[in-house]
Amino acid sequence: MKKYLLLIVMLFHTGYSFARDDVKDYSVKESMSNAKVSSAIGEGVRFYFGNQAHGKVLKSFGEFQSNKKTNAFGKSDKEACQWAFASAMKSLKQRAKKEGGNAVVNIKSNYKDNLTSSNTSFKCGAGAVMAGVTLVGDVVKILE
Repeated sequence: MKKYLLLIVMLFHTGYSFARDDVKDYSVKESMSNAKVSSAIGEGVRFYFGNQAHGKVLKSFGEFQSNKKTNAFGKSDKEACQWAFASAMKSLKQRAKKEGGNAVVNIKSNYKDNLTSSNTSFKCGAGAVMAGVTLVGDVVKILE
């Protein structure tokens, strides 16, 4: 009986560690150079973060958001966040193609409604079980 009581007490105390939600910045360049990530995203749409320079916008299709989560269990925060990033980028790519665009510009992180803009990084929240990335960007047709 004491073993079960001890197990129950331990489970309640470890519950706090499962509530972890560490928000960190990760490199766009490093993530995009990861073969698994770049393969998942694929080609055909260009991405421009923050205020990076891009070709002349010929047509704008609107602003779209992609909120993706991934299983973080047994993965480093970086690995889980890069995979969530790949899913969010793939979703933006699919939206751009659906709308008739060839680029997504002004991409920003929007983790828990905290909009941040960076040319070089994205925000990811990672916990013991899940990691998530939310990106917002303008789908456009640019002059190539």
